[in-house]
Amino acid sequence: MNQITVDKRSVVFVVSQHLYAGYCLVLFALLGMTVLVINLFLPSLRRRRLVAGVFSRAFLRAAGVSFTVHGIERLPRTPCVVVANHASYLDGVVAAAALPPDFAFVIKKEMVRVPIASMLLRRLGSEFVERFDRQKGAVDARRVLKLAASGQSLVFFPEGTFNEVRQIGNFLGGAFAIAARLKLPVVAAAIHGTRDVLPPGTLLMRRRPIRVEILAILDAREAKQHSRELIAQAVGEPLAP
Repeated sequence: MNQITVDKRSVVFVVSQHLYAGYCLVLFALLGMTVLVINLFLPSLRRRRLVAGVFSRAFLRAAGVSFTVHGIERLPRTPCVVVANHASYLDGVVAAAALPPDFAFVIKKEMVRVPIASMLLRRLGSEFVERFDRQKGAVDARRVLKLAASGQSLVFFPEGTFNEVRQIGNFLGGAFAIAARLKLPVVAAAIHGTRDVLPPGTLLMRRRPIRVEILAILDAREAKQHSRELIAQAVGEPLAP
């Protein structure tokens, strides 16, 4: 009898998890399309980013995900480069929800293959960079450098990608090279909880708290290793060898 009760509870739990995940997928699709349609008609880049931030926060709230931001007052009032850990497809949504509408996201070029997402990201002033072809990557880097030189702040996920291993991967150097070239401060930011809410390799979301923490403002010359160490310490994950 006890075994039957346990089995029933397990089935109910699995079904409820899948229903919740389906709800989140539909919610995300509807809100994403709404943001895209609105932003097609907004001429101001800042307003388009404001809309994206509002809808990102609305998605997390409607999904029942607790979301908090700590240390936002530490962000410089002048252009800067934010670097954050990358553990989930939710990280971009969370960063958009957390940061003011002054930031352009620098994103791996593979996202261009996702038509609706890439269209929305372009409307938000994002730049796509090639990670595997040096020549194309150099062209993309010059374009990002020009964007930063125009006064835009930038957001990078310098690990470049993520996987199931709980660790902070090696940081690519692009964010830090641009910051050093333009003498911009580097802001280390830690994203907590996205790996648990939407783990790599699945679309099944779970209700877990998410927190963004602005850790420190660093000089670009020392930021690559120092930011990685600060983020690893903050999220409690080891550095990849």
